[in-house]
Amino acid sequence: MNMSSHIITPGPYRATKLWNEVTRLFRAGMPLRKHRQNFRHYASCFTASAAVDWLHQLLQNNSNFGPDVTRQQTVQLLKKFLKNHVIEDVKGRWGTEDLEDNNILYRFPSTSPLKPIPCPNPSLTSSSIKKRPSFRDKEGFFKFRGIKKHEKETLENVDPALQVQQEGANQSIEEQKLQRRELTPENEQEIWRDITLTHLQRILGVASLDEVLNQRYVNPQNIIHNMTKVNKHGVVTLDDKTNDLPHWVLSAMKSLANWPKYDSDQPSYPGFERDVFKTVSDYFYSLPQPLLTYELYELFINVLGVLQPQCERVAIEALQLCTLLLPPASRRKLQLLMRMMSRISQNVDMPRLHPAIGTRTLMVHTFSGCVLSSAEECDLDELLATRLVSFLMDHQQNILSIPEYLLSAISDHIQYLRTAQVPVDSVPNTDDGDPVCVPVPMYAFCRQISGAEFEQQKLESSQKAMEELLEILLTDQNMSEKCRRKKLKQFQKQYPDIYRRRFPSSDRENKTNNQPKIKPPLLAIRKTKTFGIRS
Repeated sequence: MNMSSHIITPGPYRATKLWNEVTRLFRAGMPLRKHRQNFRHYASCFTASAAVDWLHQLLQNNSNFGPDVTRQQTVQLLKKFLKNHVIEDVKGRWGTEDLEDNNILYRFPSTSPLKPIPCPNPSLTSSSIKKRPSFRDKEGFFKFRGIKKHEKETLENVDPALQVQQEGANQSIEEQKLQRRELTPENEQEIWRDITLTHLQRILGVASLDEVLNQRYVNPQNIIHNMTKVNKHGVVTLDDKTNDLPHWVLSAMKSLANWPKYDSDQPSYPGFERDVFKTVSDYFYSLPQPLLTYELYELFINVLGVLQPQCERVAIEALQLCTLLLPPASRRKLQLLMRMMSRISQNVDMPRLHPAIGTRTLMVHTFSGCVLSSAEECDLDELLATRLVSFLMDHQQNILSIPEYLLSAISDHIQYLRTAQVPVDSVPNTDDGDPVCVPVPMYAFCRQISGAEFEQQKLESSQKAMEELLEILLTDQNMSEKCRRKKLKQFQKQYPDIYRRRFPSSDRENKTNNQPKIKPPLLAIRKTKTFGIRS
């Protein structure tokens, strides 16, 4: 099963790309051989059971789906393959979903089954969005009116004492022209929306959120409600109680979550917990749309692109922001459902709710369809929803909590705009003469530098790091003197300039030591007195 596959990154029509990827791998890797059926031989075909075995292993090993895919889901996908003419029976029939996990023979058609990917709507691209007029300079601050050239020449010829007096008068006038910026509720809602989407775009790593989200479905009031109106447990509270879960559903969910400690007024009989579980699941499937809503389906499908083991933290942050876009009633239902599912899965005292399926698997596969699905039938809905719901259930405490960093960033930005003063002349007016509030940019972006500046900064940073390393070698108390001298000698050899700046005296000593030694002249050597043998 070493089929080459790649991760489908976030972008438009991700579900279609996943369908094409699975289809390509299945057609390229499924073993074909000669089979006999009803006294006839069929070449290049396979049985349904063999296809289930091979495709099930492929999906579990594929990073886009994961090990939570069940055999029954694989059978459902093969039924979709038969309906969409990815496969056909050996007699050339297709278009139904009557495939079963048996020994019926199937084959691949000669035509390509890949689905075409629609061209993106140019009206939704970021380049087509009309930009609002800016009243700021390139650094993001409001411009102050400068002094014209002839005014500057006039001031230069004025008596210094009068000039100081005039400057004081001008300063008082400028202070009078400054006014505090007034934020309307619409301005604040726009700030909540823009900062949240900016963080989400950064986490997903896309050039524009228009690729994965129709931003007209983003309601800033939902974001504000979901982050500010919560109880002590972090669950959203609703202003309109008619949108809340019915009392009998809440009571049933509480009974399952706290099993076997439930309300004593409720009846108790063998199989009672299974009936309660079915009651809860029937209610959620009776809702007019899934909890993650049809409008945000494409967004959550793209979040699956970052659900990798090495990117768990990124996936949690992305889902944390995505769930803030939900209507408060949907977010509250999602929070309560995920808490119930998590508690039931971890409850060792809970009787088996299904004779053949484990409790955790049952939770995921029962509620995946009412959490995520598309308005139009999607062939991979069940597989994608299972993977997402499994991750949501395992990390529900972090994902469905309020991101404090985002709340702090929004609060600080609104507070700054309320206290900052701007010149009256720089604020545009409406037709009625009222000043228009123009918020400053939310973030200060980096200034582009030249290649020479980059190389200079890189050199300075490297030298600073080496200087710090040298200081560590000199001050490390745990290092023996022998080891210190050895490392200093190596450092001096590798980085002589840095070492010379730190020990300028050693450089002079080295120069002295490197000078050639002059031997004394031979004639200056004093001859020793010799004595003859004979005295």
